[in-house]
Amino acid sequence: MPELPEVQAHAERLTEQFRDAVLQKFVLFNFTALKTVLPRCEDAYGSPLLRVHRRGKYLLLDFGPIHFVVHLMQAGRLLVDSAQSAKPRNGQARFVFADGPALLLTEAGRERRAGIWCVATAALDGPPLDQLGPDVLDYTPTMLATAFATDNMRVHGFLRNQHHIAGLGRMLANEVCHRARVSPFAMTGKLGEVGARAVLQAIHDTIDEGLAYERTRPDMSSSGDRPSRVHHRVGQPCTECGDAIRSVSYSGYTVAYCPTCQTGGKVLADNTTSKFLK
Repeated sequence: MPELPEVQAHAERLTEQFRDAVLQKFVLFNFTALKTVLPRCEDAYGSPLLRVHRRGKYLLLDFGPIHFVVHLMQAGRLLVDSAQSAKPRNGQARFVFADGPALLLTEAGRERRAGIWCVATAALDGPPLDQLGPDVLDYTPTMLATAFATDNMRVHGFLRNQHHIAGLGRMLANEVCHRARVSPFAMTGKLGEVGARAVLQAIHDTIDEGLAYERTRPDMSSSGDRPSRVHHRVGQPCTECGDAIRSVSYSGYTVAYCPTCQTGGKVLADNTTSKFLK
């Protein structure tokens, strides 16, 4: 799933290309892609696109009084659409502008979880953005330490939970834990102020690296292309210590980590019922 660096860089690209383009029509190819009834999408017709920006992992298309809020989920992409074919492959919805190319929301696979919300700009504090916690870049060390202490849970799960911290996902959670040299299953209540500072510094370093890479691209990357130290590198040597990167399956997803850097050399058992290192 695209995370903060991919979404932020894509918002910047789309703003550069589509700023001031006047919305002519919004076309649905899959009626389930639109998650709202009011306000009407037509209310944005004739309005210029002021910018594309980000909140957590959502893209926000700002048409003045109306915002279109887009969540790409795992397989969605918001693509520049010059062809504007009648039946685009994997097409879910299209933003048609008075001049130039359109924007096409696509989603590969069968799950069809990507979505668009048409939201009055004055109501952006409502659904779906009201479910998000503070944006990851808004956290201070004190804020994060307080949040860790308030909700004691595994740090990897905390970092992925959009209600706690908006913008990170599985890949960045893996990378942040490795950079901070903490076990992905360390309990947040035990990290304290020092641990929170280490995790926050790792968050910023990881995001900066991801953004630097994404801003060199003409389009959004796929997960396997993104720079990483542990994610998608299971079995390869750790870039810091040379130990083999390991993984553990947990609740339907895989956590990658380095035993030497993160767990005192201990290998975490690869099942969901084991007693993980705290």
